[in-house]
Amino acid sequence: MPDPSITVRRAVASDAPLILSFVKELATYEREPHAVVAKASDFLRDGFGEHPLFHVLIVEVPSGGAIEPAGFALYFLQYSTWEGRPALYLEDLFVRPEFRGLGLGRVLLEHLAREALSHACTRFQWEVLDWNVDAIGFYERLGARILHEWKNVRIEGEALRALAGKVDP
Repeated sequence: MPDPSITVRRAVASDAPLILSFVKELATYEREPHAVVAKASDFLRDGFGEHPLFHVLIVEVPSGGAIEPAGFALYFLQYSTWEGRPALYLEDLFVRPEFRGLGLGRVLLEHLAREALSHACTRFQWEVLDWNVDAIGFYERLGARILHEWKNVRIEGEALRALAGKVDP
């Protein structure tokens, strides 16, 4: 059972710089520290307007007499055509190294599971890097199934522009 002083709250617009900080820390952990091109203003624009494209939960813990942001989860709803119902997609989950081992990842996932059920989602899904065996084991212990038969497909950059018929001058 996690410490009752651990809190999870929904991010607010003023958290945009914190969200960016978490994203950069996650990118470093995932061995891609230079891949983040997003700015705090992007998160502010896309996450906190009239029709947000994503939502963020922030987990906080008491530390040294203050409340410290220890981790986050960024997620959004998608739709399952086969099930005719929404699904919750977790884009990012990250707990800062100094706060690992406190059950914060599980706390965030439990909140997200409740969020999924509150939207009548039939599933809650995410991706994990194949080298992250600790995370894979953790997810499996929670009851998650790793779908080895599915491959991620992505088109981006120049290939995306070419497919759309748009060529840069």
